[in-house]
Amino acid sequence: MNTLNKKKALFVDRDGVIVIEDQIDTYERIIYIPHMFEALRTIIKKGDWELVMVSNQDGVGTPSFPMEDYQMVADRIFSTLEGEGIVFDDVNVDFSLPEDNCPGRKPGTAMLTRYMNGDYDMSKSFMVGDRLTDMQLAKNLGCRGFWLTEESETPEEYKDVIALRTDNWLDIAAFLTDDTALAPRKAVLSRKTKETDIEISLSLDGTGRGTAHSCLGFFDHMLDQVIRHSRCDLTINTDGDLEVDEHHTIEDTALLLGECYLKALGDKRGIERYGFEIVAMDEVAATVAIDFSGRPELVWDVEFNRDYVGDVPTELFKHFFRSFSSTARCNLYISATKGGDTHHTAEAIFKGFARAIRKAVKRIPGATELPSTKGVL
Repeated sequence: MNTLNKKKALFVDRDGVIVIEDQIDTYERIIYIPHMFEALRTIIKKGDWELVMVSNQDGVGTPSFPMEDYQMVADRIFSTLEGEGIVFDDVNVDFSLPEDNCPGRKPGTAMLTRYMNGDYDMSKSFMVGDRLTDMQLAKNLGCRGFWLTEESETPEEYKDVIALRTDNWLDIAAFLTDDTALAPRKAVLSRKTKETDIEISLSLDGTGRGTAHSCLGFFDHMLDQVIRHSRCDLTINTDGDLEVDEHHTIEDTALLLGECYLKALGDKRGIERYGFEIVAMDEVAATVAIDFSGRPELVWDVEFNRDYVGDVPTELFKHFFRSFSSTARCNLYISATKGGDTHHTAEAIFKGFARAIRKAVKRIPGATELPSTKGVL
């Protein structure tokens, strides 16, 4: 068969790739991998791969994992995928245990011999899996693999097989469709002066994971709110001259954090651009609006009832947001009700800031235009 007429297959593992790795025998255990729906919809829309599920389901049919429990959740998973526009052309499941040495169990190819008879172009086919056995299956099939993992190193024996090692489905969609707008938006920056030494890692398409270390307890508490409520993955490590005072630590962290957002947003195509949030915290309500407009501006209407909260001077909160605005090149409007507890006021502001960012950086499905009539941001 002419190579141009050959079909292509995208082999996809289930557990660890479609849903989290687990013995999924109840509906409550079905948890979908982040960005999987968006990525597969895009691959289906823009590509011409046949979707083939290949899964090992250890011990299904045994007393500890009855077939009816497996089938119940499998049906739910497939119906959910179908509701999202994702339909698999073929499903292959091996129920054996490792010690059975079944030839159909991954990385064995006994379930997939029809894809190796010449009708499919394996050089343009791929396997998506979270384990090295999936990459071994790709090698055995004669295709390449996408290793969906947080591992930082690719074993030498798989370097010719693994086309991409990533922990994000959007990377895979971008690879297969040549759509760089789908690629995860990340930035890793550092800033070192005589006053501070800072490293920040940011992923806008995260799940709210990360840590903040500045040696200022309350500042770290506020940065933790940014991580959790923005749902960006964010790690901040700041070593500042606290023997002088807190100013440089807080200012320089904000400056570098703003730079990270500016870099991660890229040309800003397809994003909401604007974000707005009101956060109530006991007796306080904070309002935050943000516009990633390309222009820095801060409007601040906040009063604190004391000079310090924890180990942070309250006057530095305004400076934090002004510094962030200057390097992120965004408009920020921040206000809070007067007379509230200082801790609550600060925390409501940072939560509102994070949740406004979450809305502003959100991608609009299918949108690729710049959110501006000027044609530039």
